[in-house]
Amino acid sequence: MTHPPKSSAAPPQAAPALPAVPPQPGPPVPAPAGQPPAPRRTAFAEGAERLRAAATTEPGRLRVIGAVLALLVVAFGAVTAWQTSERAAAADDVLHRSQPLSSGAAGIYRSLADANTAASSGFLAGGQESAASRDRYEKDIRAAAGGLVTAAANAEPGSSSEATIARLNRLLPQYKGLIERARTYNRQGYPVGGAYLRYANEKMQQEMLPAAEDLYTKENQRLDADYADATPYPWAAIALGVLALAALGWAQHRTYRRTNRVLNHGLVAGTAATTVVLLWLVVGHAVARTELNGSYDHGIRSLKVLHDARIASLKARGNENLSLVARGAETVTVGGQTYDAYYYDFDKDMGVLGRGLTEAAGLADDRAGSRPVAAARGNMAVWKQRHASARGEDENGNYQQALDLVIGAKGATGECFDSVDSNLARAIDHEQTEFRQAAGSGLDAMTGLTLGAAVLAVLGAAGAVAGIGRRLSEYR
Repeated sequence: MTHPPKSSAAPPQAAPALPAVPPQPGPPVPAPAGQPPAPRRTAFAEGAERLRAAATTEPGRLRVIGAVLALLVVAFGAVTAWQTSERAAAADDVLHRSQPLSSGAAGIYRSLADANTAASSGFLAGGQESAASRDRYEKDIRAAAGGLVTAAANAEPGSSSEATIARLNRLLPQYKGLIERARTYNRQGYPVGGAYLRYANEKMQQEMLPAAEDLYTKENQRLDADYADATPYPWAAIALGVLALAALGWAQHRTYRRTNRVLNHGLVAGTAATTVVLLWLVVGHAVARTELNGSYDHGIRSLKVLHDARIASLKARGNENLSLVARGAETVTVGGQTYDAYYYDFDKDMGVLGRGLTEAAGLADDRAGSRPVAAARGNMAVWKQRHASARGEDENGNYQQALDLVIGAKGATGECFDSVDSNLARAIDHEQTEFRQAAGSGLDAMTGLTLGAAVLAVLGAAGAVAGIGRRLSEYR
C-alpha cells in the first residue's frame, strides 16, 4: 500500500500583531438625525472636575489648603485696610473739616448778632457814637463776611448750605445799608433813624439770624455724620481676622497630626502676622473710638451749649438796647396781656442763657472749664438785677436814668454783658482745646493701621503659602 509523501513545508503560523494606532482626531461625528447634539462641557465644569481629582491626593489637598489660607489672609488685610481708611478719613474730617466749619458757622451767627447789638448800642449814644462801638460793629461785619467766604469755599455745590450762604451774602449789604441810614438820620436828630434801626433789626432777627442758625444746624449735622462714620466697630474685618486665624490654626494642627512636627515655620509666620493685624485693629480702633467719643462728650456737647448760651446773651443785649430805642413802639400780646416786644424777648433770651449756663456747668469736667461758666452765671445774676432797675426807670418815664443803667460808663448792664461774653469766650476756647486733644489722639490711634494691615497681610499670606509649599516639597 502506497502512502502519500509527507510535505516538508512548516505548519502555518499566526501573523504578528501590529502595534495599536491611537485614534486620530477627526471631525465630530454628527448626531443621528432627530437627536440633539450632546452639550459641550464648560470650562468651569472641567476646572471643578480637575479640582476634585486633585483633592483626592494629599499634594492636591495641600494646594487647595494653601490657596484658601492665602485668600483668607489677603481678604482680611484688604477689608481691614478699607474699613480703617474710611474711619481714619472720617476722624480726620471731624478734626480738620466738619468741627471747624461748625464752629465757623457759630461764629457767623455770633458776629451777626454782636454787630446788631453794637449798632443798637451806638444808636443809643446818639450823635456821639463812640469809636469803640463803631469799631466793634465793623469788626463783626468783617468777621461775618470772612466766615461766609470760608463756608462758601467748603460747601458742596448745589447743596442747601450753598443756597443759605448765598442768601446771607445778599442780605448782609442790605443790612449794612439800613444801619448807615439809621446812623445818618440819628446824627441829624431825626426820629426816623429809630425806624430804620428797627427795620434793620427785623431783617437781622427774621431773616439773617434764622439763615445763620440753619447753616449752623447743617454743619452740626455734617459733624454728627462724620462721627457716625468714624466710630463704628469694623465688624467685617474682625470677623475675617478671626476666621483666618481659625483656618491657620486648623492647618497647623492638621500638619502636626500627619507629620508629628510641632511647628511649621511658614504657617507660624502667617499666624503671627495675622494676629498682629487683628490685635492692632481691635486695640487701635478701641482707643480711637474712646478718644473720639470723649471728644464729643467733653468737647462738642459743651461747645454746642456754650455757643447757644453766647448767642442768647447777644440777643438779650440787643433786645435790651432796642427796648430803649423803640420806647414802647413795638408790643406783643401773649395770653391776653400786652408787653413791650423787646422786653418780652429779653426775658426769653435770658431764660435760654440761664438754662445754657446750668447745662454747661454740668458738662464741664475740670476746673479750667467750670470756672468761667460759674463767673458767667454770677455776671448774669447781676445783669438781671441792673436790668430790672433800668426797666423800672424806663416804665416810670425816667428815660435818661434808664439809659445810664444800660450804656453808662459804670454800673451799667453793658458791663455785665461784656463779662458774660468774655467768660463764655474763655470757656469755648478751653473746650475747643480739649476737643482738639481728644480727637487728635483718636486720629493718631489709627495712624499707619491701613498700610500696616496691608503689608502684614501680604507677609502672612506669603508665610502660609511657603509653609504649605514646604510640605509639598516632601512629595517630590
